[in-house]
Amino acid sequence: MKKTLIASAIAAATFSGAALAQSSTLSASELAAKMDSMPTVYGNIQYAIAHDNFDGGPSEINHFDNGSTLGVKHDHEIAPGITGFFKVELEGINADDKSASNGIDGLDEAYIGVKGDSFGQVWVGSDDSTYERAVEEIAQFYEVATLNRGVNYTTGEGDLIQYMSPSFGGLSLLGAVQFNGDNDAKDGDEKSYPYQLAALYEAGALELAVAMDSNDVSDGNNENTYGVRASFNLDNLRLTGEFHTRKDVSDVAGLMGVYTLGANQFALSYELEDFDNGDKADTITLQALHNVSDHMYVFFEGYLGGGDEVYLYDENGAVDDAADAIGVSDERAIASVGAVYYF
Repeated sequence: MKKTLIASAIAAATFSGAALAQSSTLSASELAAKMDSMPTVYGNIQYAIAHDNFDGGPSEINHFDNGSTLGVKHDHEIAPGITGFFKVELEGINADDKSASNGIDGLDEAYIGVKGDSFGQVWVGSDDSTYERAVEEIAQFYEVATLNRGVNYTTGEGDLIQYMSPSFGGLSLLGAVQFNGDNDAKDGDEKSYPYQLAALYEAGALELAVAMDSNDVSDGNNENTYGVRASFNLDNLRLTGEFHTRKDVSDVAGLMGVYTLGANQFALSYELEDFDNGDKADTITLQALHNVSDHMYVFFEGYLGGGDEVYLYDENGAVDDAADAIGVSDERAIASVGAVYYF
């Protein structure tokens, strides 16, 4: 991976030097066309500080990298009306502490595809899934997002073949298949081909979406996940409501409002998860975000979560495995501040 990045950098530098050397013989339009043929490099550094408190349990404060990434993307015309494209986005920088970082050591997105006005677009690789893009807006909206109620579906974001149709009078159809072949079997499972389907409809300020996930991997429950979302844009205010359900797991409902005022953004949401065993958990989230410039913003987020003993912890804070927990709390609060620089 590192050799590939270095080779790309050398190629870019070589091209730039060649372009400059030829600038005396190329016209302005020809030189601009050469520069436009170069891929776009983008990235961000994200820092945050969060205070995490379990009612009756531990309390901690941490400074951390909140998901810094570096990416490259490009598209070009294959034929009139048909465009080829690719994207690679790398993560794992751990920018807050170089002693804990091995540099870029993770992959977030990597895919190639083709698109056209007449047939839509199809792409292959690792990317956000169809279900997530269509109906999971609230949990994906916030910066830190520790306590947002996650939707339960098992189709991952790798080995995906995805399709999105053109808009037919505001209606778009989407689909995805995860190709888990013989060498991709998870946890001893046999090969499988879980799929997702979705439909989006836009009419003026109104957006409606439905989606499903087949969950065709063995996690002890092969029931489908279904989700619906409705959003409405009214000048500077966006309102969103969504609902997700999976039999024998849980139902998740949420409401969110986002108000934009100049360089400022304010968001408030409420999420409720009703588990199949009768337990409940809810989260109230508040965000205030300020755009310092075209390339930098700062934010505050507060999370208040409650429920029926749903927050497991040990002496160091939150844990996911009940076997590692020394206690359980029915209330957890997080206050966070952060800054993001992007280009």
